[in-house]
Amino acid sequence: MSWFKRDKPGVDTPSDADRTVRTEGLWVKCEGCKQIIFRQDLEENHNVCSKCNYHFRIDARERMNLLFDKVWTEFDADLVSTDPMTFSDSKPYKARLKAMQESTGSKDAVLSGQGRIGTHTVNACAMELKFIGGSMGAVVGEKITRAVERSLAGRQPLVVVSATGGARMQEGAVSLMQMAKISSALMRLDEASIPYISILTDPTTGGVTASFAMLGDLNIAEPGALIGFAGPRVIEQTIRQKLPEGFQRSEFLVAHGFLDAIVSRQDLRPYLARSFDFFVN
Repeated sequence: MSWFKRDKPGVDTPSDADRTVRTEGLWVKCEGCKQIIFRQDLEENHNVCSKCNYHFRIDARERMNLLFDKVWTEFDADLVSTDPMTFSDSKPYKARLKAMQESTGSKDAVLSGQGRIGTHTVNACAMELKFIGGSMGAVVGEKITRAVERSLAGRQPLVVVSATGGARMQEGAVSLMQMAKISSALMRLDEASIPYISILTDPTTGGVTASFAMLGDLNIAEPGALIGFAGPRVIEQTIRQKLPEGFQRSEFLVAHGFLDAIVSRQDLRPYLARSFDFFVN
């Protein structure tokens, strides 16, 4: 029976769990062409599929780094909601805010900063979709309005990148007021002849689309972005008509005059620099 017993220790091999941990997250499946992409290659290409040009969603900080080549100054980072309605659904609003702040590293659903694009000093805001769906509450309205005021004070261009589900229901009428607040601030920017470019990404919907996202001197979008006010089902039930395929995607909106251009992520910074050169001159 000793023939069937191992007297010396065998060779150590990694378990299935070890193999899973070591390879987890190295590959990504493209939602456009369904190809498997090496994550590092995807990140080096600004999270755009090199095969089909599908634009993966990116967070607000990565967006700001892309706009300003990673050199920028953040403003109003400590603004937080006061929970004006003492709202509670499946959990208290304050608890939901705390959980979002811990998971995203941001105080609310927008980042505001200043940096250089080409030869221009530019103020920019980028919305964070992971923070309660990128919803617009009092903090989002205040930070964007302050960015407008900085642009007015310094006569500097403004860029706002939208990625949102719309107004934040947990703040009720306070969130809806931000539509008028930001829009009136942008009117002052327009009267001062200071350029404002709105960038719409996937998705841009609800009250944001109905206000500042569509008020730019240029309204541009990423390829394939979902842009609209209400969802297709709600619209079909309201007008009682079947809607065309992809009618809320950026390509359809450009073809029908609702947007000025579609710009791929890799081309965004040079496009903005040329646009600001045009406006300033």
